[in-house]
Amino acid sequence: MIIREATELDIEQMAILLEELFSIEQDFNFNKSKQRNGLEMMWRNGSCCIMVAELNNEIVGMCSIQILISSEEGGKAGLVEDMVVRKDCRGQKIGTRLLSAIQNWARENGITRLQLLTDKNNWQAIDFYSKTGWEKTQLICFRKYTENR
Repeated sequence: MIIREATELDIEQMAILLEELFSIEQDFNFNKSKQRNGLEMMWRNGSCCIMVAELNNEIVGMCSIQILISSEEGGKAGLVEDMVVRKDCRGQKIGTRLLSAIQNWARENGITRLQLLTDKNNWQAIDFYSKTGWEKTQLICFRKYTENR
């Protein structure tokens, strides 16, 4: 298995992974066109990074990060946007390796804090993040759509 930065040619396979991820997240609906567009925007943006796990020429996992400016940190923070490993490939340390690659990219880019969201009922993900050193916070996520949606 290879962990590497995504290329434009990976976008189609990454969109398929997002369909699997969004099927377990109650707040999101899969729309392949929108997800492809979002992935393309992230891939082109110098403040983002998408790492993929490739096994036998197939993308079996991905993790993306976006740089934010944090007033609390007084500098850069990273938002881990998408973290998914194909269901049939879980339990092989792929997620751990993807997060490690994202953390290395974050350090190289001066990011001092990483944060992510997960579905509150996704116990498998919550357990995974806890075991890999992530800490729960006291924050609650809110959202609101603009008319531009």
